[in-house]
Amino acid sequence: MSFDPTQLASPCVRTLAPYVPGKPLEELEREYGIRDSIKLASNENPLGPGPLARAAIASAAQDIGLYPDGNGFTLKQALARKHECDLDCITLGNGSNDVLVMLAEAFLTSEVEAVFSEYAFAVYPIAVQATGATARVAKAHPATHPMALGHDLDALRALVNDRTRLVFIANPNNPTGTWVDAAPLKAFVASLPLTTLVVIDEAYIEYVEDASFPDTSRWLREFPNLIVTRTFSKAYGLAGLRVGYALSHPQVAGLLNRVRQAFNVNTLALAAARAALEDREHLARSITLNREGMRQLEAGLDRLPVRRLPSRGNFILIDCQRPAGPLYEAMLRQGVIVRPVGSYGLPHHLRLTIGTQAQNQRMLAALELALKG
Repeated sequence: MSFDPTQLASPCVRTLAPYVPGKPLEELEREYGIRDSIKLASNENPLGPGPLARAAIASAAQDIGLYPDGNGFTLKQALARKHECDLDCITLGNGSNDVLVMLAEAFLTSEVEAVFSEYAFAVYPIAVQATGATARVAKAHPATHPMALGHDLDALRALVNDRTRLVFIANPNNPTGTWVDAAPLKAFVASLPLTTLVVIDEAYIEYVEDASFPDTSRWLREFPNLIVTRTFSKAYGLAGLRVGYALSHPQVAGLLNRVRQAFNVNTLALAAARAALEDREHLARSITLNREGMRQLEAGLDRLPVRRLPSRGNFILIDCQRPAGPLYEAMLRQGVIVRPVGSYGLPHHLRLTIGTQAQNQRMLAALELALKG
């Protein structure tokens, strides 16, 4: 009898398609025999961590023989000051991805449902399916809509029923870059029953410079069923350390901490995140670089036979108006890694991360050559 562990797994895990990360630089250079490649595929900050975070990492490295603070007390203190909330409203995660999985583990079973939008972040369906819960997927705005492929709040609300435990909304959304304005989003949250928790995923909010854009962490006292997730992986440049957090009603946080793994945020990440919150200069540099890079990419893309979607993140999704796979491959051979999003049901689209001015120019040149080829 042959050993087949798939028969031992739960049915929902057997059919689960795992998240596929962007191709790393080392793999690309080894596979294609090239050098000096650039990666603009995973929405990372091209500046990386700031000087305060780097210094904190070096200092904290002296203590990595010891377990980290499992409660993350000093980081929670800094976050409580930033968000003007109590410490018991905060749940720390190994990236905000970890918190999203905790939410599914804590609140979903095979007897309930979760709602999210078509073209929303890939972790939502993975986390939901792993619990055996039913995923209800709302149609996104059509390509002709001003917020093409973005969240349609009416479509999301129509799927909510008495079995709905979680609604996921990314604002801005990955991979589309689209967003939802404050008034309709607040009305949507207010319309939900208290038996439904709404998760607003704000991984890219630091890049949004519109003062009218909703910071939903300010709504927590008004809506006890609201959960806001944030990350240090994007604008703060700590993607490799994996640290994020959720803000919620204290009783929700208490439930999340029941499923949270002990020591889920490591010593270096705790120290770097705390220091990153203090380094306002580095955050400002990152935001400025992104703003200028966004303008550079928008101008360059408007000269090419592609259609770009509006974005408030640190990336732009483009409709290549043809299968994107060959274009992705042609760019790889030029040493430029971008992100195809066929796994999201968008086989004609590529997601381009904003890099430095030189990286952006190289990416645009590689894309232009690929389109001609």
